Amino acid sequence: SNNLAAVLYGPLDVRFEPIPIPEPEQNEVLLSMGPVGICGSDIKYWMTGKSGRFTVEKPMVMGHEAAGTVVKLGPGVTSLKVGDRVAIEPGVPCRMCTLCKTGRYNLCKDVFFCATPPDDGNMCKLYKHPADFCFKLPDHVSLEEGALMEPLAVAVYSCQRGEVGPGSNVLICGAGAVGILTMLVARSMGAACILLSDIDNNRLSKAKSLGADHVIKVTTDDPKILANQIECTMGVQPNVSVECSAVDFSFRTAIYATHPGGCIVMVGRGSFDVTIPYTIAATKEVDIKGIFRYANCYPAALQLISSGEFDMKSLVTHNFTLTDTVKAFETAKSPASQAI
Repeated sequence: SNNLAAVLYGPLDVRFEPIPIPEPEQNEVLLSMGPVGICGSDIKYWMTGKSGRFTVEKPMVMGHEAAGTVVKLGPGVTSLKVGDRVAIEPGVPCRMCTLCKTGRYNLCKDVFFCATPPDDGNMCKLYKHPADFCFKLPDHVSLEEGALMEPLAVAVYSCQRGEVGPGSNVLICGAGAVGILTMLVARSMGAACILLSDIDNNRLSKAKSLGADHVIKVTTDDPKILANQIECTMGVQPNVSVECSAVDFSFRTAIYATHPGGCIVMVGRGSFDVTIPYTIAATKEVDIKGIFRYANCYPAALQLISSGEFDMKSLVTHNFTLTDTVKAFETAKSPASQAI
């Protein structure tokens, strides 16, 4: 009877207030929400009211990395039943435009995406969503693992865009959740050597324990020096570099570090206008590829989680109640918390 939600009104202004209980319409299900993860974009919205090209201009329910349990079916739903536990793919496109019809629905101009202005998210008690963007979880997969399918889908798409395959040498800048998941996916795709860089020893230790071949703690502000350290440590230059830190320095480092003819995948969202060594990238014929969320990656993410190949639960370092959302944001932001 009370659909409590974490609503962002502006920078550092999260309020807890009831919102209407939605009624599922055609092809929709009503979900009792379970775990909701905290993304780097959530932290940026909370701190500044902005993330990339999106700005909070009206109150917005937070949250997009989520899983829940079906409590009501809308008309026409046959793929799910009440009681099913599901992972929620948070981006729902128009389904009609050329981008949607050619499979690149993540680039649809009319996409609804949870907790991206002006769209509300699912950090609330009850939330409705299209059934075909809800993925049923097997009995042995927890709701926490279901919520982690969202960053795992980012990792899957990043490796696809980077064309990671057998024998690839991969640099990953940033050992947060997406960086570590990208490492796991790259390994599953056959990568031969993987190095992660970060400024945080705890995250690097976690990456090493989960299978990174090498880790480097960044202690220099010179991207050329770090690129040389990367090559010396790996024994080769990476032919795929995935930037997951959202730090401009890492983007510059990746350009210097990547093998000629290789590629860089831009996952993190750094400055809006970034200064890079353009001539180095051009003369090395390094392909710079952007990614925007993911497309058609939830089935692969679900398969990877269901197989038990990945130790997803070890990435969950903290749990909070809905009304402790601000404390959760503060914890996620603080390096001292050792949150992943």
